[in-house]
Amino acid sequence: MPMRNAKNILRHELIGLECEVVRARNPQNTGIKGRIVDETMKTLVLKKENETKRIVKSGSVFRIDVGNQKVDVEGSHLVARPEDRIKKKFRKW
Repeated sequence: MPMRNAKNILRHELIGLECEVVRARNPQNTGIKGRIVDETMKTLVLKKENETKRIVKSGSVFRIDVGNQKVDVEGSHLVARPEDRIKKKFRKW
């Protein structure tokens, strides 16, 4: 499988990537930055310094660092179990 990039980020593992919450339904979550340490069907867990924050995917926009690029990803595209999302086909991305 090719390296992670802006076009194929939805088909790759997100754990370990740096991420920022650009927009969220809960305004307190907007602006949170950290490393993705866990992913469930409906949430991403970001670790910032010594604390972790669980962010709901649906209704959020995440700015993910992929190599030397930053990619904005709609959380609704990420809503699935990670192992199922990797196999899923996306029409327009």
